[in-house]
Amino acid sequence: MPLFLKLLPRIGTHGIPRQVQGAWHSVIRHSSDVLYEQGQSPEPKIREYFYYIDHQGMLFLDDAKMKNFTSCLKEKKFLRFFFRQIHHNKTGRYMDSFPWLSPCGLERNFIRCDDTPIVYTHLIKRDSWYDFGYAHAGEYLVTPFEPDRVCMLPQTGRIYHPAAEKVGGVGLIRSGLAIEFSTHFKFENGDQNPPTHFTWDGKTYELKNDLVDILMQDPNRLEKHG
Repeated sequence: MPLFLKLLPRIGTHGIPRQVQGAWHSVIRHSSDVLYEQGQSPEPKIREYFYYIDHQGMLFLDDAKMKNFTSCLKEKKFLRFFFRQIHHNKTGRYMDSFPWLSPCGLERNFIRCDDTPIVYTHLIKRDSWYDFGYAHAGEYLVTPFEPDRVCMLPQTGRIYHPAAEKVGGVGLIRSGLAIEFSTHFKFENGDQNPPTHFTWDGKTYELKNDLVDILMQDPNRLEKHG
């Protein structure tokens, strides 16, 4: 059983699907040309588990046969713990196929993503600003919304926002919000280039587009999503 589940007496199992709670002994699966077994122990006391984050920000066991709202992990306190631990996988294991890691003690939770490990899912209006929530964790995972740093890649139509450096410096905005945002862009350099201005909450911002270089560092991004 993953170590984080031992914390669940404190946070409860609501939001942990029944099929997930019993899946930690699953047989070897094939994912992204990699063989693994959930809960495998490559060395004494070490356990390894494998997860997937989709383009809507939902978290799944990587080998789940069906990936939808019913089978994703939903418990908000668990999501807070899991996502706050994420950083680059530098273990020397599965680094190409699972480039992210969320460690928990001696447990290695390897992660692959449709795009970025952080996916912004909802905006929270405060008195004079907005926070950006991510990973479907409600108020537990938020960062200040920076309207002038929203960035769209015209090649894919996907829209991004800054994230912490340890998770790659950029996070995807889920499609529902991205569609709303796209109606507020202005393209002074043509629609083959990133938008130049973004109007939000009655104010127009000149976009910095400082995320473009970060986004283009991944050679697979345009190939996968273009």
